[in-house]
Amino acid sequence: MNILQKSILLFSLCFTYLLFAQKTTSETAMVKGNCGMCKARIETAAKDAGAKMANWSAETQKLKMEFDPSKTSESKILQKIAEVGHDNELYKAETDTYSKLPGCCLYDRENATEESSNIENSNEFSVKGHCGMCKSRIETTAKKAGATSATWDLEYQKLTMDFDASKVSANEILQKIADAGHDNEMYKAKDSTYDALPDCCLYDRDSEFPKNGKKVEIENGHVKSIAIKNSNEFSVKGHCGMCKSRIETTAKKAGATSATWDLEYQKLTMDFDASKVSANEILQKIADAGHDNEMYKAKDSTYDALPDCCLYDRDSAFPKDGEKVEIENGHVKSATEKKETTEELTEEKKIQQEKNIEGVTILGSKDPTALSKKNASLTYNISGKELLKAACCNLSESFETNATVDVSYSNAVTGTKQLRMLGLDQKYTALTKELLPEIRGLATVYGLNFIPGRWIGGIQLTKGGSTVVNGYESITGQINTELVKFNEKPETNLNIFGDMNGRGEINLTHTSALTEKWNQSILLHGNATVAEQDYNDDGFLDQPTGSQINAAYLLNYNDLENSGFGSHFGINFLKDERNAGQTAFNKQLDQSEQTAYGVGIDISRFQVWNKTGYVFKGKPYQSIGLLNQYTYHQQDSFFGLRDYFGKQNTFYSNLIFESIIGNTNNKYKIGASFLYDTFDEDYIAQNYKRTETVPGVFAEYTLTGEKYTLVAGARVDFHNLAGTQFSPRLNFKYDIAPKTILRLSAGRGFRTANIFAESQNYMASNRTFSVLNGTGNIYGLEPEIAWNYGASLQQEFKLFDRKSTIVADFFRTDFKNQVLADLDVSPQSLVFYNLTGNSFANSLQTQWDFTPFKNFDVRVAYKYYQVEANYISGQREVPFISKNRGFANFAYSTDKNEKQGNWTFDTTLNLIGEQRLPDLSNNPAPFQLAKYSPSYFTMNAQIARNFNDKIRLYIGAENLTSYMQDNPIIDAQNPFSNYFDGGMVYAPIMPTNAYVGLDVKF
Repeated sequence: MNILQKSILLFSLCFTYLLFAQKTTSETAMVKGNCGMCKARIETAAKDAGAKMANWSAETQKLKMEFDPSKTSESKILQKIAEVGHDNELYKAETDTYSKLPGCCLYDRENATEESSNIENSNEFSVKGHCGMCKSRIETTAKKAGATSATWDLEYQKLTMDFDASKVSANEILQKIADAGHDNEMYKAKDSTYDALPDCCLYDRDSEFPKNGKKVEIENGHVKSIAIKNSNEFSVKGHCGMCKSRIETTAKKAGATSATWDLEYQKLTMDFDASKVSANEILQKIADAGHDNEMYKAKDSTYDALPDCCLYDRDSAFPKDGEKVEIENGHVKSATEKKETTEELTEEKKIQQEKNIEGVTILGSKDPTALSKKNASLTYNISGKELLKAACCNLSESFETNATVDVSYSNAVTGTKQLRMLGLDQKYTALTKELLPEIRGLATVYGLNFIPGRWIGGIQLTKGGSTVVNGYESITGQINTELVKFNEKPETNLNIFGDMNGRGEINLTHTSALTEKWNQSILLHGNATVAEQDYNDDGFLDQPTGSQINAAYLLNYNDLENSGFGSHFGINFLKDERNAGQTAFNKQLDQSEQTAYGVGIDISRFQVWNKTGYVFKGKPYQSIGLLNQYTYHQQDSFFGLRDYFGKQNTFYSNLIFESIIGNTNNKYKIGASFLYDTFDEDYIAQNYKRTETVPGVFAEYTLTGEKYTLVAGARVDFHNLAGTQFSPRLNFKYDIAPKTILRLSAGRGFRTANIFAESQNYMASNRTFSVLNGTGNIYGLEPEIAWNYGASLQQEFKLFDRKSTIVADFFRTDFKNQVLADLDVSPQSLVFYNLTGNSFANSLQTQWDFTPFKNFDVRVAYKYYQVEANYISGQREVPFISKNRGFANFAYSTDKNEKQGNWTFDTTLNLIGEQRLPDLSNNPAPFQLAKYSPSYFTMNAQIARNFNDKIRLYIGAENLTSYMQDNPIIDAQNPFSNYFDGGMVYAPIMPTNAYVGLDVKF
């Protein structure tokens, strides 16, 4: 580890320690005084009482102070100030002490606060409580504080007391009563003190005190809520079908003879015998189970322990009588998805599904399209609704309206697309499906085509080092895809798509319940490209023709609420065939039998996986999960006269245990993983075989405070070819203010390069592949190791009286032993070698999301990349990386009508700055490239008509500017010459492409 890395880690740890160690509260209080001597006396007394800072102003009569609430309190400080002779808003100085002050310090005592005056002339005070236990606590506290007698009346919510005003004030007694947990007409109890009261003592904090002579209604010795006294219908918050089961079951266990909770109206209707149980008691039990209602609020720790899909919006108001909340896929539609300004609920913990036993997904729901405010890492949740804004035929097209991920063509012959994040290729990003390894190894180049867009239920995109729980390969971040799953009601969705370039596809998804605890998902996809397009007349197809058949079956078992068990099974089969090359190529003939250049790629893929988990009885925070997956991947392909064949068998297993230390503010995960890979590749006439076995162990600790979250983890992997690798990762979030969030991250990752599979975009050329001075165990190369560091600032504010968010982030990645694919050595070669010098990537992004007016959302972003490596020829920019990129997305929707129908409009603009191009100066002049590419704009747009909530028709177009790269293929007329190269692509190779699609829900 170099000095910079050590310094940054040390700084992060020290910074974290200081934040935890220096917890400070700021307060301002009225304190009476007269002069500079008073100022010195007041500030000294405050500091003697524990204040870290005290500043009193004679002009404003205000004392500003800072103190550690774990060591002192505002009350203690003001008590000390009163003891030295200065009246304040809580305490009055003794007359004898006041009279002994110097003459210049004798302030005017006649202007005492009106409240103080009223209290001193009365012995009856409003104090809130709920039951007989409250009565005992209030009266005992008053007497201990100095009252000679104290009687509290439950019906009138009044405390009558006698006291000696020369020894104690009413203020002092009422302060003590508030300290014991009871709001009164002078002081409000701290939330933490109120929350710690016995359940039967939790009075209504929001209602007003009864007016003089007016009683509150009593039922079974408790205050009866006015809201519920003549009704058996109550407002109770929830989010899904699991909430319904929990609320109704809890109500019946608490004594209700019948209970029915309605998701749309957020109402619980129940019958009960009032002589045996009260509505209050039932609603208290429902709050104890985690559901806020019109009488009681659930404890934060109980709410946090709910399954992820049950995390309802705690900040929104209950629906008014007759009003419905909006439902989508069996869940309350989040405020974010409704384009409103509150989203705290869905952002809080909802990372995946109905229940997630740390990676063991049981049932699914859509995530919000938002930046998670509760996550320590910089994580964006992309919902299925967001994916509908673009053509989104597969995963590679799922990020067109997202500024974080760059999507670009990497080959002019095969039409493959690649993702980039933080300025680096997708191979440095962990691409998972259902939190299981997905696009890696031999699937790196074409894997983005293996997940159809209509199968995606949600995407979680994390920038920078992600959790150690999911493996060691994440360097720039993680992109996890969740598949569509059952949500309370059976649903069948049909999608039909076609574009003007002869590409068509059909998607069919079906989800249904088999029994009360079992449900299934059937996912089918087929696509075909039949048109042979050559817009630039270079004799080569601009896109490959071919077809894909893709099918998956998911089976879910959910008994978490009873036995604590849940399980998810999946199986997936894919067959993908594509042909490309010159228009004259006859795919029925072997390449050796014709002079036209052809490309053929045939991929077969099979996967089966299971995720099983158990939640411990009575411990919703403690669970254990086991994830297993087997993947078989085979590719048979040729690029002109070059053959490439590859087979990969992968078995992955991950065991995760999660629990707490003391309370839910201290969580930990420990576990062990095992990865087994076999690779068998043939490139031209050379065979390459290897087996990788990687057992590993990991641990992760999460500390949550009032304003901060720290996630610190580490894993050790024992790689048979790469040796023992230690990967620490740290994510820290600090809420500077309610709308201002700072995040810091640092972490290490490693990977083994698959140089042939990852470089297929250069196989459609006449470059020779070679490894320079190879001494490692993987193609003669060492494993790639990298450190990633990041910082981000998230700021929310109001603009046009609507929510607006700006996020700025900076990430740096430093490589050790990076495997470089050097295109600059010669136009006729591609040389692989491990980096011996400095290789890094700096990424700076600023994004602004705002809503100028109702239903109109704007997202603009700017990205700056500096990506360099120490090549054989020296330190140079990595080719095909644009230093400057701009992004803008505009989305508008009309209001929905009574049939849930409306129009939606979406437009995305991209500015791609100049990119360094590989050095082809040794080629003849016609086959050379400029040093840098020109900058260019692209524009995509879509219009959709939702006729109702079941039928949607959409039309759109990609590359509306019709910008196309000139001569994307070098020497296209002579594909078997030394100068032929189809890998020099930096811009679109096809003009505007219009498409149309239809979504039907059954």
